[in-house]
Amino acid sequence: MNKNFYITTPIYYPSAKPHMGHAYSSIIADFFARIKKIQGYNVFFLTGTDEHGQKIQRAAEKANKDPLKFCDEISKTFKDLSSTLNLSNNDFIRTTENRHFKSVENLWNILEKKKEIYLSKYSGWYSVSDEAFYTEDEIENINGKKISKSSGSTVEWVEEESFFFKLSKWQEPLLKFYSDNPKFILPETRKNEVVSFVKSGLKDLSVSRKSFSWGIKVPSNKDHVIYVWLDALTNYLSALNYPNENDEKFKEFWPADLHLIGKDILRFHAVYWPAFLLAADIKPPKRVYGHGWILSGDEKMSKSKGNILDPIEIINNYGLDPLRYYLLKEVSFGNDGNISKDKLESCINSDLANNYGNLCQRVITFCEKNIGLEIPKFDTFNEDDLSILNNFDNNLKKLDQEVNNQNINFYVEFVVDQLFKANKYFNDQAPWGKKDEPDRLKTIVYVSLELIRKISILLYPIIPNTSLKVLNIFSINENEIKFDSISNNEYLRPKKKILKLDILFKKIENND
Repeated sequence: MNKNFYITTPIYYPSAKPHMGHAYSSIIADFFARIKKIQGYNVFFLTGTDEHGQKIQRAAEKANKDPLKFCDEISKTFKDLSSTLNLSNNDFIRTTENRHFKSVENLWNILEKKKEIYLSKYSGWYSVSDEAFYTEDEIENINGKKISKSSGSTVEWVEEESFFFKLSKWQEPLLKFYSDNPKFILPETRKNEVVSFVKSGLKDLSVSRKSFSWGIKVPSNKDHVIYVWLDALTNYLSALNYPNENDEKFKEFWPADLHLIGKDILRFHAVYWPAFLLAADIKPPKRVYGHGWILSGDEKMSKSKGNILDPIEIINNYGLDPLRYYLLKEVSFGNDGNISKDKLESCINSDLANNYGNLCQRVITFCEKNIGLEIPKFDTFNEDDLSILNNFDNNLKKLDQEVNNQNINFYVEFVVDQLFKANKYFNDQAPWGKKDEPDRLKTIVYVSLELIRKISILLYPIIPNTSLKVLNIFSINENEIKFDSISNNEYLRPKKKILKLDILFKKIENND
């Protein structure tokens, strides 16, 4: 197979347990991984945890634990979340693994050999929480504390010996790279932010620290720890067995097709990362997409604010697929969004129970009572039948284009629209009034079953558990789901038995 697709989530920082923001990034990445898989791509989907740095060291000290043991425990909660969210990831990487150490040391050695790194002294503002350096104009004074304007995190003045990466040297090459690859950064607003930042002037970047010890040591100077972001970003390579560039996995999947990240870490991925790679003569990724935050109320979630939304709690109360559906449909991808109990329950009742669930139940129950549980032999499709069936094939190319531009909302809106049309078709054709026209009755049922099959395939990347339940009644298993089969209006074989279907979504009764 020559169609490869490599997608990554950010690797999560396990200084505290996962929250809804982590779940959101992972679910979005899983959507793209699943749709590419059913489109016939060889998909490599990576997630994991970033386990080094001063923030982790302090959190471990506060918990009175060895840093690695602390990371083992917290990282496990992120790995468990991957399972809870039903992610289809191929790998889960930890930056405390030996394979990662080798990759980071190799990249450092290349940069040092190419004289892209030099030893000097750093003095400036640093946020332990963000593991980021800030200039004077990027901070503000609030209640006597120095705060990062972008993240709201406290910064502290740091002065120490440090290795520096010649980031300033890469200002013009980066601007040329952005110009030559106009869709490297999406959405457009994020691209504009990055270009503006780079045009304002890049300063050399401190890429090592001496004030703490929890991290990967600089190979040529063990007194220094490699800056956590140079360490962390390299995970995208180490998961592909870099530095073995002849490795099949590396050759197949690098450069990455899509780094999916939160907007707060855009600068690291869209400025520092391509600069490191270009300096080391490694191709940068094809795209970095900076999505918005899932807010708690009107604020970004953070442990310090105590406003964490727990995805496990919502899944326990409402189910996984409803949460996935809500995040993919109700959040305008690229912008900030939040979770509202009322909107979530409305989604479950109107879209999932009334629209999808009701369509499946009505059609299959009617089929059982009037034809027996088997695919009916259809007569000639009339104009109404062909209009609704062909609407899928007519839009597959457009759907593919929009997915490739990460336009999730277009995709979901199309699916929802097809659900409404399918329900309307079944109502308008009224097969219950066609008892004296058995051929027409069977054709309506056949078309309706095909609509359920097509819609369920489109829903698979969004709500995989539920859509699989529906596809299983047609004896279609997960490995048999093919995106291009949606264009086939006669996929279902007449006379083949189908299975009964339980209620897909229970409506939520509002007792207020």
